[in-house]
Amino acid sequence: MADNGAAQSASKQAWPLPSFYFKVTVSNVGDISCSEVSGLETEYDMIEYRAGDSPVFTKQKMPGMKKNSDVTLKKGVFKDDKAMWDWINKVKLNTIQRETVTISLLDEANKPMKTWELTNAWPKKITVEGFKADSNTPSMETLILAHEGVTVK
Repeated sequence: MADNGAAQSASKQAWPLPSFYFKVTVSNVGDISCSEVSGLETEYDMIEYRAGDSPVFTKQKMPGMKKNSDVTLKKGVFKDDKAMWDWINKVKLNTIQRETVTISLLDEANKPMKTWELTNAWPKKITVEGFKADSNTPSMETLILAHEGVTVK
């Protein structure tokens, strides 16, 4: 039977952090109250190479360029909350206000326990979900952010 002590020795916390208590901050825009964050991922292209005189009849696989996926923020629509719209309305041909976006998982004392920082993020798309007369759901909007890298802190 495996010893769970080895898994816990890597971290002083016995349980994983819950995903429901988090904070999103955009530099020069402020905190954004979101109900969902997704797309925090990084991937590398793969380069395959084989020299013609190689005695091994398989290709070598090497890491290539790094790719960062878009990050999606979902939030409720509030009466006087225009920060996301103000930011995306600053997009002009080849110029945009790029910001640092910080996403933090928080503990019960509101202290960041794990933080992801998006470099040079800018709003690529904003969508307001449809309205429905017989629905009991809040009005929601979705913001998709392009960025140039994720740093875990």
